[in-house]
Amino acid sequence: QVQLVESGGGLVQAGGSLRLSCAASGRTFSSFAMGWFRQAPGKEREFVAAISWSGGSTYYADSVKGRFTISRDNAKNTVYLQMNSLKPEDTAVYYCAVIEYYSGSYYDIREYDYWGQGTQVTVSS
Repeated sequence: QVQLVESGGGLVQAGGSLRLSCAASGRTFSSFAMGWFRQAPGKEREFVAAISWSGGSTYYADSVKGRFTISRDNAKNTVYLQMNSLKPEDTAVYYCAVIEYYSGSYYDIREYDYWGQGTQVTVSS
């Protein structure tokens, strides 16, 4: 089992920045690829970003590319999502997730085995 706890969400004006953190416990964090997803009211949960177990490869949704940066610190068992130039359409609950057994696509929600409880991000216009 892996436990994930997100933090860092909040209310920010358009154009502002936030950094989300996801602290993991329970298993060997450095072995797992990690991802961030988000879910806006009335919409399906969607992929935002992912990072390989080593941190050497990162993946982004087109909607956040160039504005968001995913990173990880395996010594702290933590993955981060730096969000810059935020837009009102970025408003959502953000979730971090773990891939225990990777089988082909970081973008596919079905790859992810464990989820955090989510943190709310609200961007005002």
